[in-house]
Amino acid sequence: MKIWLDGALRDADSAQVSVFDHGLTVGDGVFETLKAQHGKAFALTRHLDRLTGSARGLGLPDPDLDEVRRACAAVLEANPLPLGRLRITYTGGVSPLGSDRGASRPTLIVAVGETARRPDSTAVITVPWVRNERSAVTGLKTTSYAENVVALAAAHRAGASEALFANTVGHLCEGTGSNVFVVLDGELHTPPVASGCLAGITRALVVEWAGAKETDLPFEVLEQAEEIFLTSTLRDVQAVHRVDGRALAPTVPGPVTAGAMRIFDAESGTRLDP
Repeated sequence: MKIWLDGALRDADSAQVSVFDHGLTVGDGVFETLKAQHGKAFALTRHLDRLTGSARGLGLPDPDLDEVRRACAAVLEANPLPLGRLRITYTGGVSPLGSDRGASRPTLIVAVGETARRPDSTAVITVPWVRNERSAVTGLKTTSYAENVVALAAAHRAGASEALFANTVGHLCEGTGSNVFVVLDGELHTPPVASGCLAGITRALVVEWAGAKETDLPFEVLEQAEEIFLTSTLRDVQAVHRVDGRALAPTVPGPVTAGAMRIFDAESGTRLDP
């Protein structure tokens, strides 16, 4: 396995990042996950735009996007996979122990791992913890993911693949690594970015291609929605067949979800970098 680390392809087994890297010690870093099919990364430009925005939000220097593009291409060429999870990680670099950032250059890592197509539907749970829509890092895709690790572990214990959060005012927000859409009276809705959710790449494409409305929704909408689905880089559009103890019926995916699936598959199949 070959990865890109600080300017060059390296063997994954021998590549080294400092134990004083700020991404390791305090989670001072940002990242992007992309879907790669047969050596081609999907929606690369949108992901790089978000990477830059996240870096600026943390006060990191803008990543060298030409290098990031070269790194992605080199890693995908060196590790041919039919379907891969391509991960770009960009951290504060070697720094003192503590929250202060050092003067060294940021660390850039690009790696890929094999993955499989997701099932067409999944179960989710709700969790009692909330997203803080007023946090300093709201909307940034940072490497500080411990909150998501805890919530996702709770989902797995319940036989689900995702956990859904409300925000501090009780509105539906997002999952640990996905955005959520609901169907009400036949219309498709998703929480606005102002709810505190990440501005997902797949979310934005579904809003654009399938005509979803961005709507503030009470968390309890999950008990009433006719259909629910998740979006993310590796899920694409994935129907939900159960929320906590509630089974969605009678057919999953429902007609609106099935339509969104067809639209996304058709558009993404012909547009590598939409």
